[in-house]
Amino acid sequence: MATDDFFRARLDGMVDPRHPLAVLARRMPWPQIEASLAPLFARKARMGKARDNADMFGPTLVVSAGGLSRAGRPRLPIRLMVSLLYLKHAFNESDESVVERWSENVVWQFFSGMEYYQTKLPCDATQIGRFRRVLGEAGVEQLLKTTIEAAVAMKAVKPVEFERVIVDSTVQEKAIAHPTDSRLLEVARAKIAQLAKRAGLQLKKTHEREGKTLRRRAGGYAHAKQFKRLRQVVRRQRTILGVLLREVQRKMTALEQAAQDQLKPWLERAEQIRSQRSKDKDKLYAVHAPEVECIGKGKARKPYEFGVKVSLAVTHKQGLIVGARSFPGNPFDGHTLAAQLEQTGALLQDIGVMPKVAVVDLGYRGVDKEIAPVELIHRGKHKTLSKEQKRWLRRRQAIEPTIGHAKHDHRMDKCWLKGAEGDALHAVLCAAGFNIRWLMRVLLRQAQAGDLKHAFYALMGLCAGWFTGITAMFSRAMTAQGVRRLQLTA
Repeated sequence: MATDDFFRARLDGMVDPRHPLAVLARRMPWPQIEASLAPLFARKARMGKARDNADMFGPTLVVSAGGLSRAGRPRLPIRLMVSLLYLKHAFNESDESVVERWSENVVWQFFSGMEYYQTKLPCDATQIGRFRRVLGEAGVEQLLKTTIEAAVAMKAVKPVEFERVIVDSTVQEKAIAHPTDSRLLEVARAKIAQLAKRAGLQLKKTHEREGKTLRRRAGGYAHAKQFKRLRQVVRRQRTILGVLLREVQRKMTALEQAAQDQLKPWLERAEQIRSQRSKDKDKLYAVHAPEVECIGKGKARKPYEFGVKVSLAVTHKQGLIVGARSFPGNPFDGHTLAAQLEQTGALLQDIGVMPKVAVVDLGYRGVDKEIAPVELIHRGKHKTLSKEQKRWLRRRQAIEPTIGHAKHDHRMDKCWLKGAEGDALHAVLCAAGFNIRWLMRVLLRQAQAGDLKHAFYALMGLCAGWFTGITAMFSRAMTAQGVRRLQLTA
């Protein structure tokens, strides 16, 4: 194949054009994605600074350093960064591993819009995180919306199927250790001691050696089920944390106001951990992630999960995800349905279809007025449902494997992103990664169906040829036999 660069190989000559990801690279509306995200990365005009200037005509006021700045290196292509986010969640990779695997995979590079194969990393792994933060929740929802529109453009799903959706909630766990009282107290003590040392405070005692010893003893007592000794150790840990907090509060008054403002949030979290008890509400389960909540979903294998509640909406027939949203505060499932349907309607507005029927479980009952005119179907209405609606209800469980795949294959089981905003971004990106793999499976089935179709037509042509040949042979034989009969008669 002709190439403009003699020393590099073109990717379109290296990849299999029938590979699902290569086909998807040609089917995705990349110009539309770039046009919708370009305003987020446009260089912003600066107001400039006014300064006095004197010349031969007298003093004047001059504005400098205003307008658009061209300083800094050029930004990476939007398609490259978007494709890295798609590939990260479609193939369950981290920010570090996705860039390493990208440099070794020619199909991934072709999907990202590269023309020539390159062995270097596409970017630093930290740039993916900065790109994700700039996108925000609206930007990642645009990525999810693009996968839905691509499915419609490829005729993998009919627009009428979006009128009926299945909605369910799950827990997106945060990447934190199990929050035992002993561990939380020791982490809080170590964090306060570290921040005090960084601020320049001279503490009489940080209790570092005793804290480590108490933490080890608490683990041993808990394993041996010696709970009376365990309570004594935890009581001592609360005592030394309180001593450390009071000393830091006394000495921080000598610091500057900026340093005090930096210390106060951590002191408040440590004080909450020291004073909270097992039966309290609004407890703190991680020092670095105060947004984490304890959610019980009634699972025997895992009674409590620590993270945020996430709602998913999928099409009733095909199982394509058409909505994913996080809900901080652990609200009742029914109170999340209106917001979830609102997001689904916004993602489907360019297709021209709105959800009309929502199939849910009993956790969503009692919210018919809030979601009107959308019809709510659950098994609590079994006596009043028609035969068709009962058939729809029997497929409600189809969302459960979708949730399982989103967790185990697309990184929804653990969220490593910071804060409540990170939880919201992660949920939508996991749904977009699920849809990418869904589209790849559809393309693979279409290719297999096309191969079978071609094979069928070839077989029919071969059979037609055989039939024509046999007919011709039979016709010649009958003609020869008739000539011999005429000769014998004559």
